[in-house]
Amino acid sequence: MRASNNLHYQKLGHGPKTLLAFHGIGQNGVDCFQPFEAHLSEHYTIYAFDLFFHGKSNFLPNELVTKELWRSIILDFIAQNHIEKFDVAGFSMGGRFALATLELFADSIENAFLIAPDGVSEHPLYGFATRFWLTRRLFQWSMQKPEPFFIVANALKQAGLIHSSLHRFVQQVLNTPEKRQTIYDSWVNFRNLRFDIPALHRLALASNIKIYLFVGEFDTLLKPVSVRKLAALLPAHQYITLKSGHTKLVEHAASWICALFK
Repeated sequence: MRASNNLHYQKLGHGPKTLLAFHGIGQNGVDCFQPFEAHLSEHYTIYAFDLFFHGKSNFLPNELVTKELWRSIILDFIAQNHIEKFDVAGFSMGGRFALATLELFADSIENAFLIAPDGVSEHPLYGFATRFWLTRRLFQWSMQKPEPFFIVANALKQAGLIHSSLHRFVQQVLNTPEKRQTIYDSWVNFRNLRFDIPALHRLALASNIKIYLFVGEFDTLLKPVSVRKLAALLPAHQYITLKSGHTKLVEHAASWICALFK
């Protein structure tokens, strides 16, 4: 176990290639990417990061996570570990960090595995909750006093307007004050990680990076429509629909990637 600029990570596997892996909301690196270790440990040495506000990584007081800050963190990390070439993987929220790493270090990357990635498009609710001072205060209040939020969520489920699996996920990630604070901190502090997807795709083509985009057929949290801007730019064999919901997607993607390298 190591730490780099407040960012904790753990090495998994012992393969000759390097993979930087970024987990989803409410997780940590090891828990999220254990399936990668199980399927890909002979191919990759995996650096499973705990993103800020998660796991053993430290908070960044009074500071937003910007691309400039992320560049300095990754530069320090690859220098300390003598890494020249690497692949990246990002699941859900970690997709933002995989996309940022791809944009900033295109000359060093060969493959990018984006698994139901956040950051390809921005949900209007996310923009509303994080872009303006007043709505950020409202978002913060709703995380401190969540009862009205849960009442609305329950009513939407009863009316059939949200899927039961999405309702369960919301209940699980917001059922303690600590989890709600993590959601608030992550949403607000990661809001500057935004991307011009067509420009990023052109950069990947120019740098000979292969982007593999994974979605789940039964994923009610991040539906395929959320990533269609990127999916439309990729060759058909690099846009993969797996028979999975959101929570099992990393495991299914690991199995698919393992077959890719055989």
